[in-house]
Amino acid sequence: MSATPAPSPSASASTRSPRPAPTQEAPPKARGASRAVLKTEARLFLREPGSLFWILVFPTLLLVILGLIPSFREPVPSMGGLRTIDLYVPVALLLASITTGIQVMPAVLTGYRERGILRRMSTTPVRPAALLGAQIALHGTAAAVSMALALTVGRVAFGVALPEQPVGYALALVLTLCSALALGCLLCALSATTKAANVAGSAVFFPMMFAAGVWAPVQSMPDTLQQIVQLLPFGAASQALAQASSGHWPGWSHLAVPAAWTLVLAGVARRRFRWE
Repeated sequence: MSATPAPSPSASASTRSPRPAPTQEAPPKARGASRAVLKTEARLFLREPGSLFWILVFPTLLLVILGLIPSFREPVPSMGGLRTIDLYVPVALLLASITTGIQVMPAVLTGYRERGILRRMSTTPVRPAALLGAQIALHGTAAAVSMALALTVGRVAFGVALPEQPVGYALALVLTLCSALALGCLLCALSATTKAANVAGSAVFFPMMFAAGVWAPVQSMPDTLQQIVQLLPFGAASQALAQASSGHWPGWSHLAVPAAWTLVLAGVARRRFRWE
């Protein structure tokens, strides 16, 4: 009678201790790739003098030019004793958001799609969403720096008082910046080429500048016109910033307008955005 062969050591070991499941390395690789994209895009962003000028320099430069006008530094009784330059500091902050979201960022993203960069990235561990996130983070940070610069210059050069309700002031700025970036993503989603993005951006840029009070502060507009522009994110933000500057918490309706615009614009942009 033949004896049954004894199991081999390797078979016995595999029976006793099952082999551990392989660890998933994709998430760490994806995170590392996203960081690499962010660093690369940051270097490219800093090499674009045109973008840096319009985001970082232009709002503050406009504020300085207006502040050099003597009549803008005189109190206006019809505006409660405020000076015109006092009203234009928040306008400069809003202008930083508008320029960043509507003029600069859509052209960059559309150019990447037009040149096939997003399509080529789909064959690498990096996903196009990482590039989109990097662009939003970089442009949002640049706009925040521009706002801080304009606020500092207004205070130091022209004696503009800092907001008495800084938390409400900052919240209004954050919501406004989010709405501007969401609008920029929508413009990129709807524009097939960089030229189309520039044309669409210009068509939206000037009405939003008017709503923000670039040509005339919202507080000096007729009541009917104020009610109309307050339906837009930058018109509502202008009123929210004015309330926070005077020490009051911004009206919830003025905060809700840019928040609602952000949700709607981001939702539409997400559905319509194409990587190719």
